[in-house]
Amino acid sequence: MDYKKKVRIGDILLQRGIIDQNQLNRALSEQKSKGVMLGEMLVELDYISQENLNNVLCEHLNIEFIDIRTVEIEDKFIHLLDEKTMRKYTIVPLGYERNNMSVIKVAMADPMNIIAMDDINMITGKQVLPMLANAVQIKALLDKIFGKQQAQNIAELYKKELGIQEVESEEEKARKEDVESAPIVQLVNNVIEQAVRQRASDIHIEPFERFVRVRYRVDGSLFESITYDRSLLGAMIARLKIMSGMDISERRKPQDGRITLMVDNKEYDIRVSNLPTVYGEKVVMRLASKEGFKKEKKDLGLSEKDLKKFDTILKNPHGIILVTGPTGSGKSTTLYTALSSLNSEDVNIITVEDPVEANIDGINQVQVNNKADMTFANALRSILRQDPDIIMIGEIRDTETAQIAVRASITGHLVVSTLHTNSTASSISRLQDMGIEPYLISDSLVGVIAQRLVRRLCICKTPQIATEEEKYELGLDPEEEFTLYVPCGCKLCNNTGYLGRIGIYEIMTITPKIKNLITNSASAEEIRDMAVEEGMNTLKAAAADYVRNGVTTVSEMVKVTYEVEN
Repeated sequence: MDYKKKVRIGDILLQRGIIDQNQLNRALSEQKSKGVMLGEMLVELDYISQENLNNVLCEHLNIEFIDIRTVEIEDKFIHLLDEKTMRKYTIVPLGYERNNMSVIKVAMADPMNIIAMDDINMITGKQVLPMLANAVQIKALLDKIFGKQQAQNIAELYKKELGIQEVESEEEKARKEDVESAPIVQLVNNVIEQAVRQRASDIHIEPFERFVRVRYRVDGSLFESITYDRSLLGAMIARLKIMSGMDISERRKPQDGRITLMVDNKEYDIRVSNLPTVYGEKVVMRLASKEGFKKEKKDLGLSEKDLKKFDTILKNPHGIILVTGPTGSGKSTTLYTALSSLNSEDVNIITVEDPVEANIDGINQVQVNNKADMTFANALRSILRQDPDIIMIGEIRDTETAQIAVRASITGHLVVSTLHTNSTASSISRLQDMGIEPYLISDSLVGVIAQRLVRRLCICKTPQIATEEEKYELGLDPEEEFTLYVPCGCKLCNNTGYLGRIGIYEIMTITPKIKNLITNSASAEEIRDMAVEEGMNTLKAAAADYVRNGVTTVSEMVKVTYEVEN
């Protein structure tokens, strides 16, 4: 392939009939306003998948695709180019082409960028052999290589500036330097961007006596990312308060706020919680990509049997559907997926949430605001006068909300909501504890979905013969030999052995027999036993299936189902 000849990805896709002219025109228009590559825009608009785009580019340019996360790169090649050039063009040098020291392999997000190749040629004196790699993966790798150093450089720059301003009063410094300092703006953005690229769900900024620690929660587990000098704490907290709309002068009371931020051309909604501790204010940020909530039902992790049950429950014209589980178990994603599948022109869907976690076209979403007396209960009363077909309640927290939800379902509305309980059967007991009569629960409830998230094993997993204890946990014959998989650790998974998470589900359809048990105030155990008898797959059974299939481990299964089984 002659890389000097200008090739346009839009023309290639048009010629192959993958997109049409209208789609290309829209993508070009959006691309200009967002300042991203055309390929990224086409994927974002869902005109082509990233995998298909990669295949087309590689085939047309006769180049290879490389998963940059799995590659070990020697330092001598990394430092052939400076960080600024690599970030500018989203590239990483990989090494020489089969010991040919005049040709260097370079991972590129845009292998058709002739200017980038010319610059690499001028800097290194080597001919460039481009290889296609995903832009986000290249940025994450550059963060890993240069991120800590970059953050420390920014921190040092800030401390120098702080030293120059020592003549100012403490109050002036807190209000001026802490908030307006450009290095601190960069530092905070750097912390958030690195968290996004490392797939973190939460960021913890924690003050201690002599330092500030930043930790990220990835796949449910916390790990330390970096530590800073304690002198940076005030500036970091002040910057986050400004960004999230908190009161910058209030340091003694807990506060909550929100930030909407673009990282790698994707919009992230960040919920910020500020808590005074003995060593200063601690901040926790929960990251949520608006796109992350919009999954297809098949991508949730439901088995074929449970997917059919899920569809059957959603077909009910009225009644209550509950999704249960602890914080961070994926309940909101399941709710949004359900709403998206029900969303059509002929139904009126209204939600009341605290907070609204993702905007969905065609759905009316209401934000709870306790200061304005817009509670769940008050919002629901107003919603019922808005001629709704489907109502989504972010969470049933109190008796009043539960009573209105039951009343709405009995009067012909479909109500979907979440509840903090451990299992499907215990949700019935929780509603009774809230003061809802058993006969009303049996009349209104149509289905309960309990869920958890288990960590997936990385591709580096290794086989191992199951011990007696593991076979007991999995319900296997103790006399038969069984091979399961255990975590190993590699570059791809950051040596944790796990990469990503998948949902496990327990779906209880409210059948006539279960209705009868609820009406007669049966215990959670009796309801659960009947549901299992009628074919319900428990959370432990769903997790055990994943262990037997090599998707996760026995330790993960035990961890996420312990409180359900005990």
